[in-house]
Amino acid sequence: MLRPATAVDVPFIRAIAGRPENAPFITDEPEPALLAYLADPSARVVIWESGAGPAGFALFCTVGDPSAAVELRRLALEGTGDGRGQVFLRALLDYGFATLGAARVWLDASSENPRAMRTYDRAGFTLEGRLRQHWYRPALGRVVDVMLYGMLRSEWESLEPLPTQA
Repeated sequence: MLRPATAVDVPFIRAIAGRPENAPFITDEPEPALLAYLADPSARVVIWESGAGPAGFALFCTVGDPSAAVELRRLALEGTGDGRGQVFLRALLDYGFATLGAARVWLDASSENPRAMRTYDRAGFTLEGRLRQHWYRPALGRVVDVMLYGMLRSEWESLEPLPTQA
């Protein structure tokens, strides 16, 4: 369900990141920045395909770092509220741990994004901290708190299969 992104996928990624409802939570990076991630050996941009084509994307950073702590960022689905979030996130975790060899996968979320925080909690992430008044969000015109989440390899290994994966 996950595949490496290519330059052809950049318009799809920008279309999701550029949606007004995503602006408070996802940075819509310009095409040159996305192309730089595609060429960066310490980054992986992946496309999640579900059914008829691309349905989501994510960016993994710090791949190959000696700590084996991989950051998962810029993850988004084409649509929300249809129950695909857990399956998408599990596919990303499986990729991070099984394919990238991570010992730890971590991510952050705006404190004003309760849907994401619920999704991360349900997926088995641990809330590890809060950076108060840390992230300026132009779409909101203010600085918000950032919530830090992490999962260790041993926690991933002990996850129960999702019903759709059984």
